[in-house]
Amino acid sequence: MTPTRNDPPFTRIKIRVAALVFCGDDVALIRRDRPPHGAHYSTIGGNVEGPEPLPNALARELQEELGLDLGDATAPELLWVLDQRVSRPGPTPPPRKMHLIFRLHVTPVVRTKLRTEEHDELPGGSVDVGAIEWVDYRETDDLHIYPPVGHHLAALHTPRAAIADAALEAITDANFTWR
Repeated sequence: MTPTRNDPPFTRIKIRVAALVFCGDDVALIRRDRPPHGAHYSTIGGNVEGPEPLPNALARELQEELGLDLGDATAPELLWVLDQRVSRPGPTPPPRKMHLIFRLHVTPVVRTKLRTEEHDELPGGSVDVGAIEWVDYRETDDLHIYPPVGHHLAALHTPRAAIADAALEAITDANFTWR
């Protein structure tokens, strides 16, 4: 069934896999400028396609956006899970989305081989280009990141710190605004 504008919001559930790729204290984020609001960052990742297994979806997204082969990184570790119920602009009703955020690490040598831009195809054939930026993870608290993990990321004691609870607060209209 194709969703229509008349469908109630959050009746569809999507799964998004994302990766926080660390190299030392730096983490890879995609930066897009959104005038007049400024920079908008996102984690590396995207929606799971149909019956695609989660590990395959993560490997595909890392390859598409960073040019990273999973064999060149540490094994992905599930770090956080977020439940998203946020209104958004656009013609279709917003889906409910579960974000599965993984952490992995690369060496400085691997980092030099990764892409510096991410090209996101838009409807109509145009492309939205984002810059891959490596940001010190401790400086992410004030960044507008999707999904909103900057505060949690900045609070890590080290890039490899153990996490006591993977479930983060749900993303709602009360705590997140699209840019």
